[in-house]
Amino acid sequence: MSLAPAVPALSPSPVAGAYARLSEVFPGLQVLEEAPRRGDGWVGASELAAGGPALDAFLAWDDAQVLRDYGQRARPDVVASFGLHRYAWPACLLITIPWFLLRRVPRMPVDAVSFQRTLGRMTADVTEFACLPDDPAAGLPGARVVAGEEALRAEVRDAVAEHLGPVLEGFRPRMRRGPRAMWGMATDEIVEGLWYLGHLFGQERRAMKELETLLPGATKPYVGSPSFRELTGPDGQPLPTRDRASCCLFYTLRPEDTCVTCPRTCDADRVARLTD
Repeated sequence: MSLAPAVPALSPSPVAGAYARLSEVFPGLQVLEEAPRRGDGWVGASELAAGGPALDAFLAWDDAQVLRDYGQRARPDVVASFGLHRYAWPACLLITIPWFLLRRVPRMPVDAVSFQRTLGRMTADVTEFACLPDDPAAGLPGARVVAGEEALRAEVRDAVAEHLGPVLEGFRPRMRRGPRAMWGMATDEIVEGLWYLGHLFGQERRAMKELETLLPGATKPYVGSPSFRELTGPDGQPLPTRDRASCCLFYTLRPEDTCVTCPRTCDADRVARLTD
């Protein structure tokens, strides 16, 4: 009896482990490494960047959600702000999590990503990534070796800008904000996404330190730094916080209920909410 030749198992991609770990601690986001999808609630990042009917449909979801949850309509620029946040927060994680966990930085142009917001899924077609010289993946197809940690941080900044830049331009006419304000939002999405996941990984302090070196405050097109600082709780416990570089405009719906990292939120309120 002849046996068919064994078919070699496909090796996981160089960032698969990072995406698996992301979904393990944050099941609300599942990353599929494949070509972008269309239809059935999927929207391509390139479609959002185009700013046409696909973006209209995407923002209609946010408009309906605000009316359902708050009993009032939000201004169009507020709806667009919510919609951008709900895309950009997970999109940044596609790049920052492999960097944080594996020291590998995937390139993610807009035509390589799609998003299904209802299911909490994204596709990422990873064909190129940057890594350090001693990385075992340095010899894989698509690997681009960089000299050291600062060069790898530059790759993170460039990869996020390559992806988010066109998306920001797609949203900008609807948001009534200039480029500086838009890149302030991008800064916040990078920081708050990795900060939150760092907490879930049990590595919050490390995530804060990494973000401070990633975005020291003079890295265009980004605006501002992570602006982390520490408050003291009622029992003397340290309470990390930060001041956002941009405003999500939630106060336009609930003036009395600002975000805990909003510059409008005083430190006394932050301490009360962080220790609640």
